[in-house]
Amino acid sequence: MRNNTIKLAFSSMLAALSTALMFMTNLFPAASYTLPAIAGALMMLTVIELGKRWAWPSFVVSAVLSFLVVADKEAVAIFVLFFGYYPILKANFEQLPKRLFRWLAKFLLFNVAMVVEFFLSIHLLGVPEESFTVFGVYLPWVFLLVGNVAFLLYDYCLSCLVIVYCQRMHKNVQRWLRLK
Repeated sequence: MRNNTIKLAFSSMLAALSTALMFMTNLFPAASYTLPAIAGALMMLTVIELGKRWAWPSFVVSAVLSFLVVADKEAVAIFVLFFGYYPILKANFEQLPKRLFRWLAKFLLFNVAMVVEFFLSIHLLGVPEESFTVFGVYLPWVFLLVGNVAFLLYDYCLSCLVIVYCQRMHKNVQRWLRLK
């Protein structure tokens, strides 16, 4: 019983920290893409320490709380539609047999999520579609191209984060989680 209480406390702390990072988009509007990515990376720690069974509820709590307290709804949409759950699914992608399939699946998920986020921004958040055209160039295609490069770096950084975390912190956190 106590072990589940400690797991609940750990996943709740990471959900609260993720929500606090999302709240910071109110203070730093320029970080509307960076802070959701960092907040989502915290879900990876829940997966490593407790498994996906604990990470999904932590993501849902973070998403709901972010929706309630964050003024930048586009940042919330990016978190909910991609950055919040991608670190949870990353392990599944890494288990695909061929590297090409792994990357195709990852990029397919990213691109679908970003296109859905774009259309939600226009139709639900009321962002005028004309605001995306500058000097005759339709910028969402440029944003998507740059976003794919940024996603490649994000995925690489998540992998590095897992390696460093497992080498330096995992044993200490596991010891703390197994207190009796």
